[in-house]
Amino acid sequence: MKQDGKLDYLEMQAGGGTLDTVKSFYSAAFGWTFTDYGPSYAAYAEGLDGGFDASANRETKPLPVLYSEDIERSLAAVTDAGGEIVKPIFSFPGGRRFHFRDPAGNELAVWSE
Repeated sequence: MKQDGKLDYLEMQAGGGTLDTVKSFYSAAFGWTFTDYGPSYAAYAEGLDGGFDASANRETKPLPVLYSEDIERSLAAVTDAGGEIVKPIFSFPGGRRFHFRDPAGNELAVWSE
């Protein structure tokens, strides 16, 4: 069951190699399986759901993604608490999300269906 404000997804980059190379590594090392969403994104469901993004242009760091029942309310709460919005709300296959930086400089995202 999804819960508002809880860690729900972990997105990592596939920028160090090709997406196929990253998928092959995790398949061979840990038996992971993937669902492709276009040529530059592959999702996995191995405990905590996540994905690899070969098109991301942020620094090579994992992107923790929190779930929100009301994404507009969450964006306002992040802003009110002093977070810096890095990417405003945008649509993607499966829902909408935005990215923010916390006061320590960590980038996170919030998504909603």
